[in-house]
Amino acid sequence: MLPNLAFWHPQIVHFVIALLIVGVLLRLISLTGRFAFTGPAAATLLLLGTAAAVVAVKSGTDAHGAVERIPGARAAVNEHEDAGHDTRNVFLIVSALELAALGLGKRPMRRWVLVASGLVGLGGMWPVYRAGALGGELVFKYAGGVGTYYGDTADVQHLMLAGLYQKGMAEREAKHPDAAAQAFEQLAAEFPGDPSVQLLHAQSLVVDKHDGRAALVALAQIPVRADNRFFRFQYDYIKADAYVAAGVVDSARTTLEALSQVFPNNPRIKQRLAQLPH
Repeated sequence: MLPNLAFWHPQIVHFVIALLIVGVLLRLISLTGRFAFTGPAAATLLLLGTAAAVVAVKSGTDAHGAVERIPGARAAVNEHEDAGHDTRNVFLIVSALELAALGLGKRPMRRWVLVASGLVGLGGMWPVYRAGALGGELVFKYAGGVGTYYGDTADVQHLMLAGLYQKGMAEREAKHPDAAAQAFEQLAAEFPGDPSVQLLHAQSLVVDKHDGRAALVALAQIPVRADNRFFRFQYDYIKADAYVAAGVVDSARTTLEALSQVFPNNPRIKQRLAQLPH
C-alpha cells in the first residue's frame, strides 16, 4: 500500500513546475542544433518532471479531502485536480516521446520525435500554469489545508487571527470605522494574552473610535518588554496618538520626545512631533 503523501504535496508540485518548464525550454532550444548539452538535459528534466507529476497527483489526491470539505471550495478543488491530471497525462506522452527518441539512436526519425515532444510539451505549459494558479487560489482564497497540513490545531487560531486582522484593515480602508472597530474588538477578545493583538485593539480605539481615554486604559494593561525595541516603538507611538485624541497634547509631546531619545534617527517621530498642535 502506498504511503499517504498529503503532507508533501506543496513541496512536490514546486518540483513539477520547475522541472517541466525548464525541461520544455531546453528541448525547444535543443531543436535549434545549438548548445549540445540541452538535448540530454531536456530529456533528464522532462522524465524527472513527469515522475514528479505522477507523485504530485497521488499526493494531491491524498490531500484533497480536508480542503474539499471547506464550504465553497469543492469546485476549486475539482478544477485544480483536473489541471493536475491534465499535466500528468500530457507529460506522460512527452516522456514516451523522449524515451522513443532515445531508442531511435541517430536515425533520422529521431529529430521529428523530438520536435513532437517539444510541441506537446509547449502545449502542456497551459495545464502546468493552470494547476499552479488554481493551487494558489486554494491556499490564498480558501485557506486550504489550514489546521490539517501540519496536524496542528493552533494553525486554525493563526487563521482566525489573520482573518480578523485583514477584515479590520479592509473595513478601515473602506471607511467603515464601526465595522473595523468591531473586528479589532473581537480580535482582542479571542487573543487576550497576545500583547501585539492588544496593541492593535488600542490603536483601533484611537483610529476607528477616536476614544483616546479608552485607548490609554487599554495600553496601561499591556506589558512592554524593555528588550523589544520594535514593540516599544509601536507602543509609545500609539500612546502619543491616544494622548492627542484624549486632548492631552503635552503628554503626547513628552512621550514622543522620550521616544526620539531611543530612536534619534527615526523620521516618523520627528514628523509626528512637528504635527502636534501647539
